[in-house]
Amino acid sequence: MTVSPQATIVLASTSPYRASLLRRLLEHFEQASPGTDEAAFPGERPGARAARLAEAKARAVAEIRPGAVVIGSDQVADLDGTVLDKPVTVHAAHKQLAASSGREVIFHTAVCVIDLRGDATTHVDETRVRFRELSAEDIARYVERERPLDCAGSFKCEGLGIALFERIDNEDPTALVGLPLIATSRLLRAAGVVLP
Repeated sequence: MTVSPQATIVLASTSPYRASLLRRLLEHFEQASPGTDEAAFPGERPGARAARLAEAKARAVAEIRPGAVVIGSDQVADLDGTVLDKPVTVHAAHKQLAASSGREVIFHTAVCVIDLRGDATTHVDETRVRFRELSAEDIARYVERERPLDCAGSFKCEGLGIALFERIDNEDPTALVGLPLIATSRLLRAAGVVLP
């Protein structure tokens, strides 16, 4: 099945970060808010939570946008079993970065593509980030300058946040920003979307 160039492709997210990434692959797509409850299930592992939420977001939008190819994504940050959600406040961002100082955080970034038949395919990318030792002053300067309050883990790796790390280990550098484009490309091609 090949998707017509006029077919609608919808990103099930209002995230400007994910939209910016997807523009690398597609000139035209729409965005829609999935309105999905992102609470974890009891005992749910971070990678499983990311996969479940990516598919739930895609399915929620597919229900209101029949006849579209829908892309859902989710990211869960894991610090030794503790999930680091979006901090929302400056105080929470300081706490997250202090907890991550000198340690490794694993980011599980999932993407789900629902094709025109309604079939869903999901991929989860794993990125390991080793933070350098961060002083309270380092953290304060960083949070003040970049205000990463809407980012899991309290940093923007595509901006100044890269200075917080010793190392990033992954297969897809775009995954840490919030949408693994290598996997997304593969899933879109499998759904019939023509890409280079």
